[in-house]
Amino acid sequence: MRAIWKGHIRFSLVTIPIRIYNAIDTAQTVRFNQLNKNTNNPIKYEKRDKSTGELVKKEDIVKGYQYEPGQFVIMEDDDFQKVKLKSTRVIEIEGFVDAKEVHNTLFDTPYFAGPDGEVAAKAYSLLCQTLRKSKKLGIGRVVLRDRESVMLLAPQEKGILLYKLRYPQEVREIENVPDLGIEETDKEQLKLAQTLVDSMSKKLSDIQMVDRYNGALKEMIEQKIEGKEIVTYEEEEAPVVDIMTALKESITQAKDQKKPMAKAKGKTKAKAVKKTTKKAKSA
Repeated sequence: MRAIWKGHIRFSLVTIPIRIYNAIDTAQTVRFNQLNKNTNNPIKYEKRDKSTGELVKKEDIVKGYQYEPGQFVIMEDDDFQKVKLKSTRVIEIEGFVDAKEVHNTLFDTPYFAGPDGEVAAKAYSLLCQTLRKSKKLGIGRVVLRDRESVMLLAPQEKGILLYKLRYPQEVREIENVPDLGIEETDKEQLKLAQTLVDSMSKKLSDIQMVDRYNGALKEMIEQKIEGKEIVTYEEEEAPVVDIMTALKESITQAKDQKKPMAKAKGKTKAKAVKKTTKKAKSA
C-alpha cells in the first residue's frame, strides 16, 4: 500500500510520525474511454482559447478567480506556496469529542493512518488504544491535495481511521426537503412496521455487501469480448397494494424466511429400516 501523505499527528506535546493511505480501492471501478463512433479511435481533448479558438499549451495556462463577470484575479503557483499553513505536515489535534456530536452528513472520504516506522509504532499504538478506551474521536486539520481539511481520528481494529469531514456550512438543511412531516403516522401501521423491522433484523456481516452493478458490468464486458449474445430482462412491476396489507404480508414473509428447515426424526427413520428388513426376510 502506497502512502499519499507523510507527516505527524500532534496532541499537546506528544508527536507521532505517521503516513496516510487511501482507504478506498479505486482499482475496483470500471472505467471507460471515449471513442470516435466511426473509427473507434480514442478522443483527444484539446484546450483552446474561448475567444480566439487557438490551442493553448499547458505551460501557458494559469488559474484565475472570477470576482465579477469577465473579471479575474490571476493566481500563480508561487501564490499558493505563500499560503503556508501549519497543517501541511502536521495534523494538530484541536480536541476530542463524542461520536454523537459528529453528524452523519459531515463524513466525507475515509483514509488509513499508520505509524511511520517502528520507532513511531509505540506512540501510535498508545493513541489508538486511548481513543478506543475513552470512546472519543480526535479532531484535527491537514492539507491534502492543496486544500486544508478537517480530519476526524477514530480507532479501527489495530489502527486509526481518518475521515475527512465536510464543513457544516457546506451541508444543506434537511428541513428544506419538500413535503416533510405533512401527515401524521397511523399508530397501528407504526406498530406493524416496527414488527416488520424486528423480524428483518440481522447483522451487517450477514448482508452481502457487493457492487452487483459493477459485477454485472464486468460480466457483460467479458461476454462482449468473447462475442457472446447479451441477454437482458425487465423486472415485472409489483401490483400496488394498500400499506396495511403490504405490512402484514411482509411480516409473514419475513417470519417464513427465518423458519429453520424441518429435520428428519430418528423414530421414523428406525421404522423405515425395520420395514425394509422385514420385507427382505419375506423375500
